[in-house]
Amino acid sequence: MPNHYAVFGNPISHSKSPLIHATFARQTGEVIRYEALLAPTDEFAAAVDAFRAAGGRGANVTVPFKQAAFSYATDLTERARLAQAVNTLRFEGEQVLGDNTDGAGLVRDITHNLGFAVQGKDVLLMGAGGAARGVLLPLLSCQPNSLTIANRTLHKAEALAQQFAAYGKVQASDYPSLAGGRFDLLINATSSSLHDELPPLPPRIIAPGALAYDMMYGKGLTPFLAFAEANQATHLADGLGMLVEQAAESFYVWRGIRPETQPVIEMLRKA
Repeated sequence: MPNHYAVFGNPISHSKSPLIHATFARQTGEVIRYEALLAPTDEFAAAVDAFRAAGGRGANVTVPFKQAAFSYATDLTERARLAQAVNTLRFEGEQVLGDNTDGAGLVRDITHNLGFAVQGKDVLLMGAGGAARGVLLPLLSCQPNSLTIANRTLHKAEALAQQFAAYGKVQASDYPSLAGGRFDLLINATSSSLHDELPPLPPRIIAPGALAYDMMYGKGLTPFLAFAEANQATHLADGLGMLVEQAAESFYVWRGIRPETQPVIEMLRKA
């Protein structure tokens, strides 16, 4: 019998996770079944309980349930604890391990797929919400020269910087105060691209050879990437690689095997 996995969300019909994990399973020879499950917005725990009772071995969790999954877990990895959100659950008897693979997926896409070294670079992370929080520890683990969290509401960025200060050189800023700075890696972790908007970035903040990375995918040249291109960013990337890499990290948490991601990224690009 195949081991049973799922992704919980609301909505969930758009999820690419079943296709990604089915491809990973074929590639690795792992016998699993993976499906997308719609959970009522106020009944996440009950939905997961039912899945576990039916033999479920693990689950991915997407919007709007990452904080609920954080509370549901009985044990947390450090990256999940700091992110205060969980996107991967592994069930072992009464134990529920909660992990967050988003940051690992982002870093692997940047360093492995895009060949861009974070170490020694000046990094700008836009946003101070859950998406930014989830990637801070993996980014700081790469030992950048500096990491600046920029947010419209400065006190939110300051609180996040203070929380992660023990893990690396991190500081907070509002957008106007970025003027005069130069960044080698710019990451948009805001929801601006969902609304075809641009974070209020000052001009001339992009260093030569810079990578501009938008966590959003499937939107083409977003306003942020268009801004970066117009300001001579050398490399542009969306978040499709991050999507596949975080899924591969979840697969590794469950199965102890790390699948090849490049063929899956290429498959999704063509689709």
